[in-house]
Amino acid sequence: MAEIIITEQNFEQEVLKADKPVLVDFWATWCGPCRMLAPTIELLAEEMEGVAKVGKVNVDEQPGLAARFGISSIPTLIVFEDGKVKNTSVGVVPKSMIEDMLR
Repeated sequence: MAEIIITEQNFEQEVLKADKPVLVDFWATWCGPCRMLAPTIELLAEEMEGVAKVGKVNVDEQPGLAARFGISSIPTLIVFEDGKVKNTSVGVVPKSMIEDMLR
């Protein structure tokens, strides 16, 4: 399963009302570290299918969501569970650390 593109329109349904943890990657096309992290996020989306959802928020296209969660550096990963922020990490992190955030 590919990552879900998260927008202000689908955020509540896809993230806050999700029945499993949701990893949200706040990123931008011009961000080098975001591009470095992208293959890891894609891999996690496939490996975590059925266990967790993986979504991406383009901060340039969704400035309201970025502001809502105080995103000042990208990439920022936030794990939501039961509609609440469970874990956050900023910068490029190893896949194992992201997996731990989701557990």
